Amino acid sequence: MIPATTVRVPGSSANLGPGFDALGIALPVYLECSFTPSDRLTIQVKGRDADIISTGANNLIWETALSVAARVHRPLPLADLTITNGIPLGKGLGSSAAAIVAGVVIGERLLGLNWKPARVLDEAARLEGHPDNVAASVLGSVVASAVDPGGLTHSVRLNMPDAFQAAVIVPNFQLPTKEARAVLPNSYSKADAVFNIQRSALLIAALATGDRSAFPTALDDRLHQPYRASLVPGLSEILRLRAPGLLGCALSGAGPAVLAFYEKGSEHVTDMIRQIFAMNGCTTELISGGVCTTGLEIF
Repeated sequence: MIPATTVRVPGSSANLGPGFDALGIALPVYLECSFTPSDRLTIQVKGRDADIISTGANNLIWETALSVAARVHRPLPLADLTITNGIPLGKGLGSSAAAIVAGVVIGERLLGLNWKPARVLDEAARLEGHPDNVAASVLGSVVASAVDPGGLTHSVRLNMPDAFQAAVIVPNFQLPTKEARAVLPNSYSKADAVFNIQRSALLIAALATGDRSAFPTALDDRLHQPYRASLVPGLSEILRLRAPGLLGCALSGAGPAVLAFYEKGSEHVTDMIRQIFAMNGCTTELISGGVCTTGLEIF
């Protein structure tokens, strides 16, 4: 009997405020897929939101594996696939990016392609359409990414300073990424572009050096959060929150979850965010535990 291969992919939060489609952070919530070659396709799903994850050939993970096979012009061997999901779907925690990363790995393993992590990342970014979430899922920790004109993804990984911590506050409703992107304008002013470039640079410098003085300015944004605020009750108030120990807040990806950065030992600041959601009629879940530093794991 052939032993199963298991792929473990962390969820992620993208943008981190000003770094739209460029910055991401890996989170301690995971998608795990175990698979073995088979003479027929079977997909079992367990864990969070299992009831809304397809067990058919249109499952996103399997569709991604098929895309890898099409990319190399080879038929994909069938498999027994067991999916154990721990990432909330439709909440801005990179569930689709994690599924795409897992699917790329499953495809390349079933085909025996022996791709290195950089190649897995390139393919996942191509399929996802932007590199921020998939880079964090593959590499772990905090990641800055860009795609060059040839389609290759360039990513630099940073370790989160020991003095900083992060948590995600997840409200009890979904916000499809397609809907959150639909409210964004087609173009921006030079002033807004410069505003975000400055703050993205400041944020990366602050995360690289542990300089607390850059916050909360380093999390300000004019490219996506002001337009998405109407879709997330209480978001505008949350982004304006100031309190001892709180570095600042940002919409997690396309939302509706909120990413909070705070100083070590100041976990209590997340209660203020949860209270604002509560005042707007939303119950919440707190995902803490810091940052996932391992990224993609295969065993």
